Amino acid sequence: MRAAIVTGPTHVALSRVEFPKPKDNEVLVRLEGCGVCGSNLAPWEGRPWFKYPLPPGEPGHEGWGVIEAAGERVERFEPGDRVALLSYHAYAEFDTADENSIVRLPESLAHEPFPGEALGCAMNVFARSDIQAGQHVAIIGVGFLGAVLTSLCAKAGANVIAISRRPFALETARRMGAQHTISMEDHRSIIDQVKGLTGGAGCERVIEAVGQQWPLDLASELTRERGRLIIAGYHQDGLRQVNLQLWNWRGIDVINAHERDPKVYVRGMAAAVEAVSKGKLDPSLLYTHSFSLSEVGEALEAMRQRPPNFLKAIVRMDRAETN
Repeated sequence: MRAAIVTGPTHVALSRVEFPKPKDNEVLVRLEGCGVCGSNLAPWEGRPWFKYPLPPGEPGHEGWGVIEAAGERVERFEPGDRVALLSYHAYAEFDTADENSIVRLPESLAHEPFPGEALGCAMNVFARSDIQAGQHVAIIGVGFLGAVLTSLCAKAGANVIAISRRPFALETARRMGAQHTISMEDHRSIIDQVKGLTGGAGCERVIEAVGQQWPLDLASELTRERGRLIIAGYHQDGLRQVNLQLWNWRGIDVINAHERDPKVYVRGMAAAVEAVSKGKLDPSLLYTHSFSLSEVGEALEAMRQRPPNFLKAIVRMDRAETN
């Protein structure tokens, strides 16, 4: 099979490798596509702790496709089932996954892209946020995660204030249901605008979805007394400082909304399947860039550079090759 191999920082090769062999409790999936995640940037850019080349297909982990074969102990799935899977080598034509790490995609989602891990992550963050109708909810950072959360919070009846530096992202937030949008330029101005929208009290819920120090500082300032600050950003590029004095004085509840239990991931993926299939969530306009398997490098670079109209890149194995 063909698989993309990250051979070094910002370098990728398309190679032919052996098919992965599913264990008795695993399925082999012929992948249709894989989403590109912000967490892919660290291995793409390079960090001292990575060893190259990475295994074939890594770090793709937002795959979906059709089961080609099932191990002897697999009971709930069979060849031909279309599924989203939690796996780790999905920049390839095939990958394997444990039976407990896949969710079935219904016929209503046929031919639709479904980066299950990314959508499941959004559903899990939303569940941890405890959004209630009538609350003011600030979402800092409108990438794919922030845009999905904007829709979920708005449909829950919250008054969503979306904050982002990119005009395209703010327009997307409005299309996803945000009542107010604020350009992420001046720290003090953002605080003043949010206070003006909330009667001076701040927001009951603030979701930080950027993964950088300044947005984290801003999130603290926007959270009202006895509010909840939800950290959804991916903070893996260095240490962070927090204003514990402010958190303590306001009595803020701080939620680290990242999950590590695969069962919780899959539960979120199943919730995403239900939400999308029943029309409670429509992520289709968020898939702004599509690449072929031979263009994984370009897809990762698009994630890093984020051109003006970029929100989410997907790699489609069935997309016509350009090289």
